[in-house]
Amino acid sequence: MKKKVPLRKCILTNEMHPKKDLLRIVVTKEREVFVDPTGKKNGRGSYVVKDLEKVEAARKGRKLESRLGFDSDTLSPVYDEIIRLIYREDIPKR
Repeated sequence: MKKKVPLRKCILTNEMHPKKDLLRIVVTKEREVFVDPTGKKNGRGSYVVKDLEKVEAARKGRKLESRLGFDSDTLSPVYDEIIRLIYREDIPKR
């Protein structure tokens, strides 16, 4: 029997992807926003595809700002962290 792969929708592209191919962005009740690479932190989760070009295009088009309701000053470190995590995953594992 095949194991069911959990799918989530990317808030940048509106496309469904396997959960492991996405990064989770969390907004807490205290209106803090951060990247959750573990996928287990408390808060409202949104998912972003691990694609550098799409993240850069979203930054230029301010997509996260409109989707999450924060200003670009607040989300700039979030974009930086997403990009850092994408680069970190591109390094081949030994």
